Amino acid sequence: MDLQVKERALADFIGRFRSAIVAFSGGVDSSYLAFMANRVLGDRARIVTGISPSVSQMQQNLVTEFVQQHGLNHVIVDTREMDNPSYTTNPSNRCYFCKSELFSYLSRLREEWGTEVVFDGSNVDDVGDYRPGRQAAGEQSVVSPFIEVGLRKEDIRALSRKAGLRTWDMPAMPCLSSRFPYGVEITEEKLRQVDRAESLLREMGFKNFRVRHHDTLARIEIAREEMGDILDITLLEVIDKEFKAIGYHYVTLDLQGFRSGSLNELLQLKASS
Repeated sequence: MDLQVKERALADFIGRFRSAIVAFSGGVDSSYLAFMANRVLGDRARIVTGISPSVSQMQQNLVTEFVQQHGLNHVIVDTREMDNPSYTTNPSNRCYFCKSELFSYLSRLREEWGTEVVFDGSNVDDVGDYRPGRQAAGEQSVVSPFIEVGLRKEDIRALSRKAGLRTWDMPAMPCLSSRFPYGVEITEEKLRQVDRAESLLREMGFKNFRVRHHDTLARIEIAREEMGDILDITLLEVIDKEFKAIGYHYVTLDLQGFRSGSLNELLQLKASS
């Protein structure tokens, strides 16, 4: 199907419902879904963002800008996954407990508001990946319009660009808890530390990277196309100094570069052994 046909299929699917809650994180997928739900349903689409210590300040700012730019019917709620030891102990299915908290909250809002359905931005590419949050979505009867009409990530980026959304080429934005190896306890202090470290790199002009938190060591993963820019001795000295001021004792650069979900590599190694 061409983009116009895919866009029409999505609009038709959303239009089957009288009203909807859209789980909106500010990322590429949920931004396009919020935009389309607002276009089809107007104020009957209630766009809801869950905020917790694991959501970076940058992501919160992006949410605010997008909502204001597109005039969305938006609500912010405080989610409490950090109160759940099953989440903060950081097991390999950590995302399940986060999404379970969010979707349970949205399901309660759906009943309170008399809304027909809860949407999330999962797409076809997510189906075959390791996504514990998909289980939580299923338990709360959350509907994924992109999966229902067969949209992949590349489709969503292309349709976002066609719609003039600034989010179309934005890097993925998983929560800050994804920077911690499984089994390492997550605390608000550690999350703030990672957030400050990544904000520093962003202020330096880097776009696609992660700061992985290994206790007193920060491991920087940066996109291959940006690797040459960071390998400047003066810049490295500044990064080292600033990261140590944040609280890290050691700062390393991962020579493999940035790859999404790199901490899942440890799970694969354990499975194979």
